[in-house]
Amino acid sequence: MQPFILHFINMPQSLQDSQSESSFEILCYALIENPDIAERAFHIISDISDATIETSYMVFFSSFFAVLFGLPLGILLSITKVNSIFPKPMLNNILSTIVNIVRSFPFIILIILLFPLSRFIIGTSIGSTAAIIPLSIAAIPFVARLFESALEEVDNGLIEATLSMGASKFYVVKMMIMESMPALVNATTNTVVSLIGYSAMAGAVGAPGLGALAINIGYQNFDTLTLFLTCIMVIILVQLVQAIGDRLSRALRTHNFGIFDKFFR
Repeated sequence: MQPFILHFINMPQSLQDSQSESSFEILCYALIENPDIAERAFHIISDISDATIETSYMVFFSSFFAVLFGLPLGILLSITKVNSIFPKPMLNNILSTIVNIVRSFPFIILIILLFPLSRFIIGTSIGSTAAIIPLSIAAIPFVARLFESALEEVDNGLIEATLSMGASKFYVVKMMIMESMPALVNATTNTVVSLIGYSAMAGAVGAPGLGALAINIGYQNFDTLTLFLTCIMVIILVQLVQAIGDRLSRALRTHNFGIFDKFFR
């Protein structure tokens, strides 16, 4: 099958007759005169693109599960404290101890300890899907603590006023979540940024992605260019996530959602 790009540009007949089915590969050869450099550029960019997709896949789903389980845990840690709306000191101490124990494990050790769990759930302990489990478990207590701190920023006077008006405790919790939403978004942003770093560390123990590419190709094969470009891609991902999170948090604080304003009215 003829590569798609050949319908739009004129290529040397030798390239048109080649076995390549990749339009991007042919474009590299078209833009770079030296065929050796063109081949190297194609392989590096292809490897980084694939690794970026794998990293994004792991980070997205691990962030989703971390928020899904971390938010209820953070709420429980907040409302079960003494002098809170649902004081349960014993439950709070138990949850706090569990969270602190999980947070105390270095991530590399935690992912090794969770190999059997990944193998039990997924069927394998290697691969991007298997890495989601330890990434999520490592992030849940981190998210819970951040959400707990965000919820505690809500003014106690507002909580007491809401209760005095006859509101249920469930409604008060809902109000606390809405009032602390900008802080919750900032906490989620910090979590995603941390998970990008965690996913890179997971490359040392079998998880694919940018970390594995940097270690296996960049470091072990002494490929400085691949190592450098991989680090640049990690920086780009972090900056992109941080920019989106800051923009959303600012929009929630100012109630200025731009083109999405009509969806929040």
